[in-house]
Amino acid sequence: MQTLREPLITASEALEGGPGLCFVDCRFRLDDPAAGRRAYADHRLPGARFLDLEADLSGPIDLTRTGRHPFPSHAQLRDAFAAAGIPQDSALVFYDDAGGAFAARAWWSAAALGHERARVLDGGLPAWDAAGGALERGSAPEQAPALPWHPAPSLAPIATLSMVQGRVETAGGAGLIDARALPRFRGEVEPIDPVAGHIPGAACFPHSENLTAEGCFKDPSALRTRWTPIFEEPEAPIAYCGSGVTAAHNLLAMAVAGLCADALPALYVGSFSEWIRDPTRPVARGEA
Repeated sequence: MQTLREPLITASEALEGGPGLCFVDCRFRLDDPAAGRRAYADHRLPGARFLDLEADLSGPIDLTRTGRHPFPSHAQLRDAFAAAGIPQDSALVFYDDAGGAFAARAWWSAAALGHERARVLDGGLPAWDAAGGALERGSAPEQAPALPWHPAPSLAPIATLSMVQGRVETAGGAGLIDARALPRFRGEVEPIDPVAGHIPGAACFPHSENLTAEGCFKDPSALRTRWTPIFEEPEAPIAYCGSGVTAAHNLLAMAVAGLCADALPALYVGSFSEWIRDPTRPVARGEA
């Protein structure tokens, strides 16, 4: 089960894999949602398909109910992968230029569809370039749709809002893992959402700390040191962030650490941006 047991591929391994791999470009910018598609149109890995965080990997937004990047349903997600020309029987390699933040959401989405041969390109496009990998430039060729994806058992459980509410009410929020940077977690700044702070009882594990200074994942032993303690707690971990994107990066890091051989911990896809839709739900500020 490569998706969970070997979730990363290095640039050198990807170069050797060549035609046997289906590259999927996941570049995106929260402050400029069209930037990823423009970048893909300008340059990309050879033969790469493209998945857009908002158009393909997220469902419709309801400003009274959902988070900023809600789960689109398994059926809609299967249709999006097929429409992008991604064959279900291919070995998939997702990449971005943001340390894997957006590629991780696509990887997690593939895991949610039960895909057993999905990986993230460690270091993304910068690592590919540094390894001497060629790029296609200019307008991307039109990708023919792939055959429809068939349902498969999910490898990536989803935590619902009611599950998270129950965790807060019965266990004080124990096991909730917030992937945002510490200033956002504390409520000192909030550049995206209208309310600052975190879900009560959550612990802050910034996704950026999964990475080296060069933007690659730390080695498995270092990640095991970081993540093993949360698996030893009484409450099972539930990952969240602002909108279910960088939380997937933390889940990917847990898999790199070798802690998720059979299934990932649950992802609360709605995350903080869904939690705060109802002003009666409690919000904590400060360290805890």
